[in-house]
Amino acid sequence: MAQDMAGAWTPKHSAQLAQAIVQNIEKVLQGKRPKVELALAAAVAGGHVLIEDVPGLGKTMLARALAVSVGLSFKRVQFTADLMPSDIVGGPVYNPKDGSFTLRPGPVFANIVLADEINRANPRAQSALLECMEEGQITLDGQTIPLPAPFTVLATQNPIDMAGTYPLPEAQLDRFLIRLSLGYPDAAIEADLVASQQFSHPISRLQSVCPPGMFARLAAGSREVSVTPEVANFMAAIVGATRKHPAIRFGASPRGTLGLARMARALSCIRGLPYVDPAIVREVAVPVLAHRIIVQTQGAKGKSAEALIQEILQSQATPQ
Repeated sequence: MAQDMAGAWTPKHSAQLAQAIVQNIEKVLQGKRPKVELALAAAVAGGHVLIEDVPGLGKTMLARALAVSVGLSFKRVQFTADLMPSDIVGGPVYNPKDGSFTLRPGPVFANIVLADEINRANPRAQSALLECMEEGQITLDGQTIPLPAPFTVLATQNPIDMAGTYPLPEAQLDRFLIRLSLGYPDAAIEADLVASQQFSHPISRLQSVCPPGMFARLAAGSREVSVTPEVANFMAAIVGATRKHPAIRFGASPRGTLGLARMARALSCIRGLPYVDPAIVREVAVPVLAHRIIVQTQGAKGKSAEALIQEILQSQATPQ
């Protein structure tokens, strides 16, 4: 693959590399290609992913397989009620031999960080991670230390068994570029899982398919994808409609518009397009915007945030 990608980087190179990464992840997570593409696009865009689903559907496997496939460092943090900020970012460690303190970096110093069951940690621990997500750096013992680049957080939370949890406030949810739900596999794929994991888990055999430095080129390629004024107006109209819908109490902020553009450019990039197609804007609108709106307690008639975003999309004309 490295030979195929020699010379000037083109949209075709981006598509080839992304295809190889997605196919590699599918060795572990079968039947979830659209969700795998979205997670990869979010990482390419330098964004963070919130995966919300019931236990056992592959949330952790998606994070691990993505990190292995792109050849980046990976750390996992299990969030619990007694987790402290220092357990995430690190801190000074006392050396009794000479009475000195050594700065110990925490697990957040990795390219891809899995924050497992983020809603089970107390607000202080959540805030420590979300500060890293927003700033791309931390301050320890008076020193400002940049985090590795690229830096992506994949956080998981379960929508069931909510006793003793600390749900993320809306302002903190806004820090995630997209929110995904993997869903249950169909019967045929579930039967294949039994055979494929009979002797060992596929994750133990997974290898990187991304040569060193190529993921950075893929990310740079996404920033070169063009957005026409018509498509930019289309994205602004979608987000603006969330602020006027009678069933939505608070619509998405301009950060939502920028997130929509970042995600659309990244997904266009990994599909080999040099421009953003309006169809891709429609494809990413729900995962980018649904967690950024607050639905009215009255007047929504039981509609979810996802259904309301779909309703807004149907009301918007597609630019030519």
